[in-house]
Amino acid sequence: MTKFIFVSGGVLSGVGKGVITASLGKILTEYGYKTTLIKADPYINYDAGTLRPTEHGEVWVTDDGGEIDQDLGTYERFLNQDVPKKNNMTSGQIYKSVIDRERSGAYLGKTVQFIPHIPEEIISRIKFAAHGYDIAIIEIGGTIGDDENIPFLFASKKLERELGFENVAHVMVTFLPIPRHLGEMKTKPTQQAIKLLRQEGLVPDFIMCRADKPIDEVRKKKIDASAHITSENIISAPNLQTVYEVPLHLHAESFGKKVIKRLGLKEKKEADFSAWAKLVARIKKPKSRIKIAICGKYIELGDYQIADSYLSVQEALIHAGAELDVGIDVTWINALDMEDEKNLKKLDEYAGIIVPGGFGKVGIEGKINVIKYARINKIPYLGLCYGMQLACVEYARNVCGMSGANTTEVDQTVKYPIVDLLAEQKGVTQKEGYGGTMRLGGYPAVLQSGSKVLELYKEAQRLEADKKVIAQLLQDKTDRFSDAMMAAVKKDSNIIVERHRHRYEINPEYVDKLSEAGLLFSGYHMRDDKTTLMEFIELFDHPFFVATQAHPEFKSRLGNPSPLFFGFVRACL
Repeated sequence: MTKFIFVSGGVLSGVGKGVITASLGKILTEYGYKTTLIKADPYINYDAGTLRPTEHGEVWVTDDGGEIDQDLGTYERFLNQDVPKKNNMTSGQIYKSVIDRERSGAYLGKTVQFIPHIPEEIISRIKFAAHGYDIAIIEIGGTIGDDENIPFLFASKKLERELGFENVAHVMVTFLPIPRHLGEMKTKPTQQAIKLLRQEGLVPDFIMCRADKPIDEVRKKKIDASAHITSENIISAPNLQTVYEVPLHLHAESFGKKVIKRLGLKEKKEADFSAWAKLVARIKKPKSRIKIAICGKYIELGDYQIADSYLSVQEALIHAGAELDVGIDVTWINALDMEDEKNLKKLDEYAGIIVPGGFGKVGIEGKINVIKYARINKIPYLGLCYGMQLACVEYARNVCGMSGANTTEVDQTVKYPIVDLLAEQKGVTQKEGYGGTMRLGGYPAVLQSGSKVLELYKEAQRLEADKKVIAQLLQDKTDRFSDAMMAAVKKDSNIIVERHRHRYEINPEYVDKLSEAGLLFSGYHMRDDKTTLMEFIELFDHPFFVATQAHPEFKSRLGNPSPLFFGFVRACL
C-alpha cells in the first residue's frame, strides 16, 4: 500500500514548503523508497499557464505538456526525475471535473455538493498520481487559515480516516520570526498555526521550524508544551547558504528516519549523500567565481526584484557551476535600460550574457541591443526561447541587411517577419483560446552533425538518456512525432528532447537567407505538415553563441546539468 505524507504551511506564504517537500522526497529515495511528489494549488486557475511571472513566479513545463507551479521544478531538480502534469492539481481543475461530470449525468441525479464530491475528486487525483509508488508526498499550497486550501485539508483527513493513521502522516512547515526590537525567536505564530490546523481535524506529526537561525531547546519545549508535539519531532530548518544543502541538514536531523518510523516502515538501504554533498560543497566554496548577466523583463514588482520569474535559469547556472567548480554571480538587467545604447558598455564586466524567454514587445529592442553587443564583442551568449528568436532578428537586421526585421509578435506589418505565428497558432489566437494552446512539453529535435550543440549533448550522454523520454512520449501517444520524426527515431539519429513553451516560430521562409549569411541552424523538428521548425542556432566564429527555441533549464538538475548551460559556463570561464 502507498503511504501518504501531507505538507502544509503556517504563519506566512513562501516559507519553503516546496524545498522541504523536495528534500524529504530526496531523503526517502535515498533510503530506497520509490517516492513521488504532488502539488495541490488552491487557486481557481486551471493551470499556471496564464499567470503573470511577477505575480506567481516561473511557469514550470513538464515533458507531457503541463504548465505547472514552479514547485514541481524543485521536485524534479532534487529527485532527478521527470514529474508528469497529473502530479499538479488546482482548485480550478477539481471544480471543472466535478461540474463536467454533473453536466454529463455521471452523478445520476444526485445533488452535487462541496462535501463529499470535491474532497472525493481530490483524493481520486492523489491516488492516481501516487499509483505504483511506495510513498507519495503532497504539498498543499497556501497557508493554514486560508479559505482556499480547506478542501485539500478536508481531503487529507478523509484519506487518513480511510487508510488508517499508520498510512498517512502530516508535516507542518512554519516560520518563527525574530523581531529586531526583541532579538528573540517567537513561537506564538507557530502555536496559532498549529491551532488553526487542528480546527480542520488535523494533528501535525512533525513541525518544521523555518527561521533565520536554528531553533533552540527552549523554543522546542514551548511548542511541545503548548501543542503537545514531542520535541524530537520539532525539526530545526534554519536559512542555509543554498537550498541544495537542505536535504543534508534534514538528514543530519534524522528527519527521514523519523518519518519512516512514523509510517511503520524500515530503511530499505543506507542513505548515501556523498555525491550530493560534494556538489553542495562546491556551491558553497567554489574554486573561482564568474559574473553572468541575465537580461529580461520580468524582474521587478514594485520596489523589489523578483528572481523567481527566471528561477530555473538561475538554478541551471548553479548546476553547471557546481559541475565545473565555479561560483556564479548573477546580475539581473532590465531590458528596458538596454534600449539606451550608452548602457551597453556595462556588459563588458560580465563573463557571459543570457537572454531568457518572455512574451510581448516590452524591452525587446533592449534585448536585441544586448544580443548584438554579445555577438560583436565575442561575449559568450546563451539565448532561450525568445532569446533565440530575437537573436535571429538581430542577425537579419545587422548581418543580412534586412532593415527593420522583427517578429510579428511586435509588428504584424513588418517587411521581414523573421519570427511569425504558424497557421494553427493564428487560428488559436483568433479564437482567444490562450490556455494550454502553445507548443508545450517535450519535443524531439534532430541535431546537426558537426555542430557545437551536438557535441555538448553527446558529452553529457543525453542522446542515450533521451531515448527513455522518447519512448515515454510515444507510449503516451502524443502528437509530437510526425512520420519524419518517427523515421529519424528508427534510424537512431542524433535526437534529443527539450521542453517548449512558446507560440511563435522562426519563419521557415527566412531560414535559407540566414544560413547563407553564416548562421547555423543546428537542430530542427519536423511536423506532420512537413513544416521544419528550427530548434537551435549557433555561430562558428564565436567563443560561444548558442540559442534554442526550447527551455533547456527545465531539464537541468544538480549532478546532471543542462548541456547548453554547462557549455555556456565553461566558455565563460
